[in-house]
Amino acid sequence: MLDVVFGQASDAGRVRPHNEDAVAYFVPRSRQESQFRGWLFAVADGAGGRNLGEVASARAVRAIAEGFAQSLENAPPAVVLPALIQAANASVRHEGLSPERRGHPMTSTIVTCVLRHDQAVISHVGDSRCYLVRDGKATQLTPDHTWVNEQRTLGLITATAAEQSEKRRVLTRCLGRELTVAVDTTTIALKPGDTLVLCSDGLYDAMYPEDIARVAAQDCDAGQIASNLVGYAVEADGSDNATAQVIQIKSLQAR
Repeated sequence: MLDVVFGQASDAGRVRPHNEDAVAYFVPRSRQESQFRGWLFAVADGAGGRNLGEVASARAVRAIAEGFAQSLENAPPAVVLPALIQAANASVRHEGLSPERRGHPMTSTIVTCVLRHDQAVISHVGDSRCYLVRDGKATQLTPDHTWVNEQRTLGLITATAAEQSEKRRVLTRCLGRELTVAVDTTTIALKPGDTLVLCSDGLYDAMYPEDIARVAAQDCDAGQIASNLVGYAVEADGSDNATAQVIQIKSLQAR
């Protein structure tokens, strides 16, 4: 049986007055539902004037969690997640165009993960990330949808220049901006002992992957690890909201 332990933490940081990050999850209600639907996790980082970022991120994760709970049994997660993100995009965009919001657009990033059997399916838009921590190493599974990352991928700027660029947080994809959005999806095979970390940029901007791996390897429960990750980010930087979902894979389920 797929045995998962998870925890989450979020902090507004030391500069911003509001926390515009949001999290959601779906826990299967039975062993059967674990087999035909699975576990869902999501982290969103909103943006928008008049505190609308927190509205955008909350709307995004709610649309995904509610949609996942109603998804067809045994539907492939690699099909379900991109469709749910499209629905979240429409929800955020619709809210931004409503009469009470008009003139104040809102957007959000999203990173989602579904665990079923022995696999993790990750879909994302924007620069919120998913890391796989395995054998003491944290590997980023989600390429950032940012201007600097695209320039770096094309070989037009160096990694150092990308890290120092004033445009490093300029998104090339996000929820709420356009009618549809391109979604990246990847599938990985899991191993017992793996840890997945979903996080916003306020967390990973303040720490190296080695730091994420070291904290994730601590001998404590997932909730405490999430709190430790967020606490580290706030102490090291604190200029942005910081959020982490920590998902520990204890055992896997045969197909």
